[in-house]
Amino acid sequence: MTNLRIKQLFAPSLLIVVFACLTFAQNGKVDNVNAQAAQVTEFEVNGLKVLLKRRAESPTVAAALFVRGGARNVTDKNAGIEDLMLKSAIEAGKKYPRQTVRREISRTGSGIRASAGNDYSIVSLGATRPNFDRVWDIFTDTLLNPAFEPADIERNRQATLTGLREAGISPDGAVQDEIERVIYAGHPYANDVDGTIATVSGFKAGEIIAYHKKMMETSRLLLVFVGDLDPNDLKQKIAASFGKLPRGDYKEQPFPALNFSKPTLDIVARPNLPTNYVKGVFEAPSLGSPDYYPMRVAMSILQQLIFQEVRTNRQLSYAPGAELEKFGANTANISVSSVDANQSVQVMLEQVDKMKTLRLNDEIVSEVAGNFLTTYYLSQETSGAQVGELAQYELIGGGWRNAFEFLNRVSSVKSDDLATVSKKYMKNIRFVVVGDPKVVDSSIFLLK
Repeated sequence: MTNLRIKQLFAPSLLIVVFACLTFAQNGKVDNVNAQAAQVTEFEVNGLKVLLKRRAESPTVAAALFVRGGARNVTDKNAGIEDLMLKSAIEAGKKYPRQTVRREISRTGSGIRASAGNDYSIVSLGATRPNFDRVWDIFTDTLLNPAFEPADIERNRQATLTGLREAGISPDGAVQDEIERVIYAGHPYANDVDGTIATVSGFKAGEIIAYHKKMMETSRLLLVFVGDLDPNDLKQKIAASFGKLPRGDYKEQPFPALNFSKPTLDIVARPNLPTNYVKGVFEAPSLGSPDYYPMRVAMSILQQLIFQEVRTNRQLSYAPGAELEKFGANTANISVSSVDANQSVQVMLEQVDKMKTLRLNDEIVSEVAGNFLTTYYLSQETSGAQVGELAQYELIGGGWRNAFEFLNRVSSVKSDDLATVSKKYMKNIRFVVVGDPKVVDSSIFLLK
């Protein structure tokens, strides 16, 4: 593919060009990194780390409690307990019963939500600035003094079980279930943080209460806020609530690497499907690695190449994709749904090989990065998104300050960097196919 064709493929609109020009200072460097970092106050309360990003005159406040550990906190015997515990906890506290919590959250237009993840769990809060104090009081009461009413536990249990029963019904869900079974075998991620039907069905109230007590140690927790809040006032609020928790001695360990020593192919037989669903996963650098930034740009280019060849030029699939994840033990993937899985995968693998030898001039790479950075800025418009970004970098990305270096590092990517990371990571792809096994040519899928 010529540089001209690449340039046409990725040519940004006038709006994107203007936005990118405003984003970058001389030599492509973002000039407000220090200014952004200066908006963040970092402090500890009894071993609990707190980050506050001051967003002056913002009418809303976003906050979240992050529980470190994720899949490392559970085993195959109690997978899902953290998710069920957190979702049941925020239903009601000793001071605020469930009806009061729901009435106040509705009246103030606020939100308190919980979810578990592979790397950490989250309980988030969103409120207007005038209602923050009231919602914070509810937030702390439910998390620190949860009522754990049997009806609340059972309602959340049944909701989780419904989701687990339906997870593999759709072809996309079946692909994802099988990918996780294959890729995460022998890894902590194999312990599904959502749990299994067997584990979730068996949890007793006493187990949930004991697990809550175990997790509520300040060494396991991180609090992040974005909004127009005073740091000194916030310290007092936290000292009066979370500051009373025991410290504990939790020490977080990095996740082991996933196994991508050779290509594999696993097929889930569903011969009556009109198309075959395919996903191929390969190793990727984590958020804390210097390789993450050129890999981000490389995957953006790969996505466009795959879309151009598979959909536009050959009409093999409506929505072929290439995606980079954001986990502590990270992966990237290519995916497609097609009546001709063999040809589709062959074309996609040709684009993967092209990435390993593709040479673009740095001006074109900069344009691709500029296009990507526009969407990045748009994704950070809300206070809640900024809370998530700061926490993600703090927990798995080498520290929260790296969140503000992201744009500089992406803008510094050169053409040679793209070939380097493509050769390093885009290999030994592990495929899962959901569809008709008889039409799958394994020799196409198992190339190194």
